[in-house]
Amino acid sequence: MAGKPGTIPTYNIGPAESTKSQERLVHDGVRTDARHLLECRLAFLKTGAVNAAAGSAYAEFGNTRVIVSVFGPRESMKAQTYSDVGRLNCSVSFTTFATPIRGRLSQGIEHKEYSTMLHKALEGAVMLNTFPKTTVDVFALVLESGGGDLPVVITCASLALADAGIMMFDLVTAVSVASIGRDLIIDPISEEEDCQDGGLMVACMPSRNEITQLTINGEWSTTAVSEALNLCLDACRKLADIMRVCLKESATE
Repeated sequence: MAGKPGTIPTYNIGPAESTKSQERLVHDGVRTDARHLLECRLAFLKTGAVNAAAGSAYAEFGNTRVIVSVFGPRESMKAQTYSDVGRLNCSVSFTTFATPIRGRLSQGIEHKEYSTMLHKALEGAVMLNTFPKTTVDVFALVLESGGGDLPVVITCASLALADAGIMMFDLVTAVSVASIGRDLIIDPISEEEDCQDGGLMVACMPSRNEITQLTINGEWSTTAVSEALNLCLDACRKLADIMRVCLKESATE
C-alpha cells in the first residue's frame, strides 16, 4: 500500500539567510531528494510482515526502513504482583548495516533512548486495562537509517499493535520538523538532521487531538515552535488516514 502524507501549505518563515548548509541542501525551495521544504516523503506501509508474531508491520519512508513485531498479550516471565493493567515493553534496535558507517548504531545508548521514547509515545494510546497481569512486547528493528528514524518507528509500531488486535484509544502517528536557518523542513532526511539548528518531533493520536510525546532540541523561537507543531499535527492526521487504509486493505485480504 503506497501513500503520501501530502504537501503541506507553505509557511512564509521570513527572509532567507544564506548559509553553506542551506545552499547545499536546498536549491530554489527544492531539497536534495526533490521534495519541497514542507513535503513529506512517500510512505509505504504494510501489515503482516512477520508471520510468527501476533501482529507486525513494515514501514518505508524514503530510505528509512523499519519492521516491527508485536507479541502478546502473554503472561509476564518476571514475577510480579497482580495488576489491574497490563505491561507494555518496547525495544528498538538497529541492524549492523543500518547506516553507511557499519555498526555505528548497532550497539550503544541510543537504542535504550529510542526504546524509552517509543514506550512513552505508545503508552498513553494502549488500553492497558484490557490485558491485566500480562505483557505486550513490541520489537522494532531499523533495517536502514535514512533520517527521521524515531517517528517512523513510532508510526510502524502503532500499526503493528493494531494488526495484533491490541485495544488502543487511537492510532499513534509521529512526524518531525527540522529548523535550518530561517527554514522549517518537515520529515528531514539524515543530511538535513546533521545540519539542523533545531529539531522537533510530535507523536499524537490524531482522532483524539492528543499529543502523546513532544521532543524539542536546539534553538527555537516561540513562533517557529508554534508553526512546526502545526505542521507536524497536520502531517500526522494525513499519515493516520494512510494507516487506516492499510489496515482496511489487510482486513479484506
